[in-house]
Amino acid sequence: MSGNTLGTLFAVTNFGESHGPAIGCVIDGCPPGMALSEADIQHDLDRRRPGTSRHVTQRQEPDQVQILSGVYQGVTTGTPIALLIHNTDQRSKDYGDILQTFRPGHADYTYTQKYGVRDPRGGGRSSARLTAPTVAAGAVAKKWLFEQFGTTFKGCMTQLGEHPIAFEDWAHVSLNPFYAPTADVSHLEAYMDSLRKSGDSCGARIRVVAQGMPVGLGQPIYDRLDADIAHAMMGLNAVKGVEIGAGFDSVTQRGSAHGDSLTPEGFANNNAGGVLGGISTGQDLVVGIAIKPTSSILTPRESIDSAGQATQVVTKGRHDPCVGIRATPIAEALLALVVMDHALRHRAQCADVVSLLSPIAAQRKS
Repeated sequence: MSGNTLGTLFAVTNFGESHGPAIGCVIDGCPPGMALSEADIQHDLDRRRPGTSRHVTQRQEPDQVQILSGVYQGVTTGTPIALLIHNTDQRSKDYGDILQTFRPGHADYTYTQKYGVRDPRGGGRSSARLTAPTVAAGAVAKKWLFEQFGTTFKGCMTQLGEHPIAFEDWAHVSLNPFYAPTADVSHLEAYMDSLRKSGDSCGARIRVVAQGMPVGLGQPIYDRLDADIAHAMMGLNAVKGVEIGAGFDSVTQRGSAHGDSLTPEGFANNNAGGVLGGISTGQDLVVGIAIKPTSSILTPRESIDSAGQATQVVTKGRHDPCVGIRATPIAEALLALVVMDHALRHRAQCADVVSLLSPIAAQRKS
């Protein structure tokens, strides 16, 4: 493995570059017999697609997915599912000025040092463009998990730059370009307009939740459910922090408050974020991620060229001033991929285990 495959039994291998002819993935391990069409996948791709508001990159990609294999007469066959997305709006000339320089905060330097060569067009393999196949694969996982367990996934932005976003209602998320759970996003609009004019960028915080979770997913020690979630989320471009449940707030909590009390009706709260000892409790699985500011900006910054000489870098082209704005459906997809993989692993080992605590095991309203 060379770092391009996620999962054990439900394994997704991602391929392509930002400005190549196409990007895509191969899903190995999807169970047979599930109805699947391009329409089942396209909805989530449309949610992530660039060019959907003035606050994100204006690269115009339809992101139309093609199913090349693994589906016959509308049903999965159990063989590898190949998904392809053509790149149609590349503008490689925008990157001519950085062929021999390195963008601060970007992977230009490390890719060159590691491989001795890099594709500078749009960041090549290190581009957030490569999250589209992840979203496509996640849609497949979401469909299977919903049909098997009723599991659903949703996410929202909880902070944009220095602006925390109060949670009001999940219904607001789909009504604004920020995936913000609040009715009024005018202050976020104004903030992004100002940021874009300044030529700078900002970070964001995202929360994703899986509801209707099966109990018992996860393995001891190194394959814990939360460990694999953190591993997957850190594979998302620009993520610099991952927390489960109360996360870093756990530092200031007392044990008497942090430990989730159990009652005959279920857990009293969910500081654990739906995971205990690396194994799912059946409560909502709650994950938070921190996303750094976009590295490709118009603001001049100090750097070096390929000869090691001092220079200044200004990155032209079409870039997200905040990559976190389009990150919510990507984080949902990554969470779904991890849950899907662990669901299949649990079925393989523990399908015959009968729960001894059915009232808690059946809890779905936490």
